[in-house]
Amino acid sequence: MNIRVLLVDDHKMMREGLRALLVGVPDIEVVGEAPDGRVAMDLVRTLSPDVVVMDVGMPELNGVEATRRIRNEFPRVKVIALSTHTDKRYVHHMLEAGACGYLLKISAHDELLRAVRAAGLGRTYLSPEIAGFVVDRSTTAHTASEVSAYSTLGAREREVLQLVAEGKTSAETAKQMHISIKTVETHRRNIVQKLGLHGTAELTKYAIREGLTSLES
Repeated sequence: MNIRVLLVDDHKMMREGLRALLVGVPDIEVVGEAPDGRVAMDLVRTLSPDVVVMDVGMPELNGVEATRRIRNEFPRVKVIALSTHTDKRYVHHMLEAGACGYLLKISAHDELLRAVRAAGLGRTYLSPEIAGFVVDRSTTAHTASEVSAYSTLGAREREVLQLVAEGKTSAETAKQMHISIKTVETHRRNIVQKLGLHGTAELTKYAIREGLTSLES
């Protein structure tokens, strides 16, 4: 049976390029495309893909959060991270969210095919440039002082922080997340209290540093 693949990237040209690489491959079927994590969630529900090729840095709902939600709600669906970032934080955040692979966007065509096929079989695939990071991580003890947005903030708080960093108002954030403005403001107060940061500029710098948003889009 064909491996059903959903492509998720906020750049249309990248999605078209990925589709062109996969279309015509006998054992792979591209069933849909999504420009961000929210649309990806909807399409996973309706299209039932086997594998999601997921961009890491996307507006509104980044690849890490989308991967975490997909893996929690649809554990049989495999996610392959696809990114320009070689920063260890991005790699570890995606793998900890449940991704079974991590590819760089400069990866060759045959590497993408190997990753998709490996995911279809329930296996892990990492770009050679990434594999060393994972080995280092697994052989190095974690310290109690090692904290990140993913250990400090709740999922909804991270989502609010990303939207704040991307310039959304409380009203826009509330509409996007389908919650009240009061709830958004409560989340924001909690974020400030937990992180000890004040003002949109400080929150934005933190969000970028933690990989919640790249502000590239």
